[in-house]
Parts: sequence; structure tokens; C-alpha cells
Amino acid sequence: MTTFDKREQGFEARFAHDEELMFKAAARSNKLLGLWAAGQLGLNGEAAASYATALVTDNLESQTINDVVDKVSGDLTGKGVSREQVAQKFQECLYQAIAQLEAKA
Repeated sequence: MTTFDKREQGFEARFAHDEELMFKAAARSNKLLGLWAAGQLGLNGEAAASYATALVTDNLESQTINDVVDKVSGDLTGKGVSREQVAQKFQECLYQAIAQLEAKA
């Protein structure tokens, strides 16, 4: 195996690790956002957990950040929570999720 091959394998391994980390961070931040939104909606217990889980699992492969923010802001329209507030909360949840994952590593 040449040095080039070893470098290539190293880059591929790093890419796979980074992709897995971003997937986990996105899922965790969606769950955190879902729990926050559930609280805003007055849900608790199993209903809150179900709402958060649905936010993570619905359209898992094709879901973007905008899709998540749009869904949550749509659900919170009647509660006086703006899309900007939801987007800001999503960012907070993402930072929190990344910190949690880094602490586990």
C-alpha cells in the first residue's frame, strides 16, 4: 500500500466520521427542538416525546433545516412564536447537540 493509498483511506475515514457526527447532531438537535416546541404547545410526557420523535423520524432522509424550522414554526403559529424565534432555538439546540456528542467522544 502506497502513502497515497493510506492518505486516501485516512480522508475517507475522516469524511465518514464527520458525516456520521453531523447526522447524529441533526437528529439530536431535532429532538431537542421538538421537546422545546412540545413544551410551547403544552404537551408533556408521552405526547411531548412522541412529538419530538416524529420531528426526528419524519422524512429522515430528505429533511433539511428549513423543513424542520418550517414544521415547528407552523405548529407554533397560534402560540405567538415567530419563525425567527424557532430558527434561533434550532441553532441553540444544534450547538447543544454538538457539545453533547463531543462530550461523549
